[in-house]
Amino acid sequence: RKVRLCSGDIGFSARHCYDLEVWLPGAAEFREISSCSNTGDFQARRMALRYRPSPPPVAEDGGNDKQKGGNKKQKKPKKMKPELCHTINGSGLAVGRTLVAVLENYQRPDGSVVVPEVLRPYMGGAEVLEAP
Repeated sequence: RKVRLCSGDIGFSARHCYDLEVWLPGAAEFREISSCSNTGDFQARRMALRYRPSPPPVAEDGGNDKQKGGNKKQKKPKKMKPELCHTINGSGLAVGRTLVAVLENYQRPDGSVVVPEVLRPYMGGAEVLEAP
């Protein structure tokens, strides 16, 4: 499940933080396996990570230059000021907890484990892992 953390549970640098949690039947509770945070420009400010936005397109007059005084030079687009980037932090999956969650949630009474459909292409098409 995806859980959005309240401001009291996130670090001072984060604006938003989401945890990904899995159900562990053996512990009868949800446990975090990953965390993703939007830190806004906090990290970029500390490392001076900036970008320069593209200037807005120049509006064309539609050929009315002669009425306004003849052959005027077109102005160069104004160079935009650099802006701070916004950064996102995301951890990988806690592999141990992820494996435990799959085993606990898909194990059959005989000890075999049903391979979740989304994982089958990575398991050579195996549908069930038999107990030794």
